[in-house]
Amino acid sequence: MSTLGGLSVLFDLDGTLVDSEPNYYEAGRRTLAEYGVPEFSWAEHERYVGISTRETVADWRRRYGLSAPVEELVEVKNRHYLKLAGASTRVFPEMRAFVELLAADGVPMAVASGSTPEAIGAILSGTGLDALVRTVVSADEVAHGKPAPDVFLEAARRLGADPADCVVVEDAAPGAAAAHAAGMRCIAVPYVAAQAGAPEFATAALLVRGGQEEFTARAAHVWLAESARRS
Repeated sequence: MSTLGGLSVLFDLDGTLVDSEPNYYEAGRRTLAEYGVPEFSWAEHERYVGISTRETVADWRRRYGLSAPVEELVEVKNRHYLKLAGASTRVFPEMRAFVELLAADGVPMAVASGSTPEAIGAILSGTGLDALVRTVVSADEVAHGKPAPDVFLEAARRLGADPADCVVVEDAAPGAAAAHAAGMRCIAVPYVAAQAGAPEFATAALLVRGGQEEFTARAAHVWLAESARRS
């Protein structure tokens, strides 16, 4: 039993535990260039933060009039991404410290991500986080990606945890919405600080408006302990 009152913590991966968005942007830019879309800006990429790879490329097909099947686009984007991820993916230092604090407390943890299982596995093994977080759920394994609650509910099921006893750590509005829909509390650490005012973040139990620059492992751990006492 965890020393934090039986709470379980579910982490989003990209933009929450690791700063992988630059790699996802570059993978997307290279993929679209292959299919005749020469310009894809960071601002355009930001609309897809927190959305699964499959849903991202499905939107690309509509937005850019691509004829390639979704499966093909996912495969090409993942190929580009895995090359980039293997070379350079940075864990946010305070997030690693938070995971280590939770592991020391015996808190059950899972990663619940919109990325493919291959991408999640590559990042977790490459950063060493796989030694601390062993339960992993990809949006590819459930019916609907975020903002639907499926990926978080499946993570809770695999941990044997009641959704009401789960706390989600998220960086994106769709993820905060998914946590709320799952009946879970949420620590929101917006990757795009300008989006901190999004209505989805208003449902978070703890909103770190300044994002990763403001987030600290100790403060989050104290909040989690207080939350456990209240529940």
